[in-house]
Amino acid sequence: LRPEALAVRVQGSDFARLGRLPIAQVLDWVRNLKLGSKEREIAAPILSELTQRLEFLFNVGLGYLTLERASRTLSGGEAQRIQLARALGSSLVDTLYVLDEPSVGLHPMDVERLIEVVCRLRDVGNTVVVVEHDPRVMERADWLIDLGPGAGEAGGNVLYQGPPSGLATADRSATGVYLSGHRSVESSSERTNAPDG
Repeated sequence: LRPEALAVRVQGSDFARLGRLPIAQVLDWVRNLKLGSKEREIAAPILSELTQRLEFLFNVGLGYLTLERASRTLSGGEAQRIQLARALGSSLVDTLYVLDEPSVGLHPMDVERLIEVVCRLRDVGNTVVVVEHDPRVMERADWLIDLGPGAGEAGGNVLYQGPPSGLATADRSATGVYLSGHRSVESSSERTNAPDG
């Protein structure tokens, strides 16, 4: 940033300091600004837009990122979620969004916020196609398509399509067997290591 930009301070913080903070902290800082009535009137449109954009980033699970983070250092999932936040901010309708496992690596609380974001995109008139393995995401879908029975050359067949409630009874669907609770993935504490030798 140029020296002129760095010389501007709002309640003791300059742009460089705010850029080094995680998005969640910047959002808190913006929400808690103490402004007089005249200042608040002048800043209202900017603060509204800034709060909305920061909330979009926070709601897709990116509250830990800093604003100064270079885009080339983002993982594929982070970049995808930034695009999702940008889509929310653009207010586009009648658009098809295709998301590839957007919940990977997210904390469970962030997955719930991500689901709400995807539902908001749908509710304003968009179509959202999500490739996902997280049961919480699948259970909130309007329509599921289960492909299989295996991966790669062993797959490619439609095993089920319909509301999530019907997947548990679908023939040949491994996904349905796990979602119904008839089978489960053993936790890492239940796994045993093979002896060395």
